[in-house]
Amino acid sequence: MKILVVDDEKDVQVLFEQRFRREIRNKEMEFAFAYSGEEALQYLNELHEAVLILSDINMPGMSGLELLRHIKEKHHEPPPVVMMITAYGDADNYNTAMKLGADAFLTKPLEFSLLKEKLKAIQ
Repeated sequence: MKILVVDDEKDVQVLFEQRFRREIRNKEMEFAFAYSGEEALQYLNELHEAVLILSDINMPGMSGLELLRHIKEKHHEPPPVVMMITAYGDADNYNTAMKLGADAFLTKPLEFSLLKEKLKAIQ
């Protein structure tokens, strides 16, 4: 499964590579990283495939919610699963994300065991 992680925090790459070391080594999951909404759209527009997108909501420039809107409007075949991640589990962000078509809403700090369960259910 190819997963695009979108977060303006650069250390997220090391964290995901550590937590999913076994899955990466066994070629069960492949991760790509974008550090802004704009970079994520560029990645997707260059015909890179992503089965699942994990996106932070609060980022400078294009927010994760704006990114979600673009993805749901433009990327239909096949439609990627989009999970939103935020440090702020407030009802407004949750409701907006769900209205825009988010498939899941996770709060930081991420519980990686829960995330792994969600990802395995999609495979």
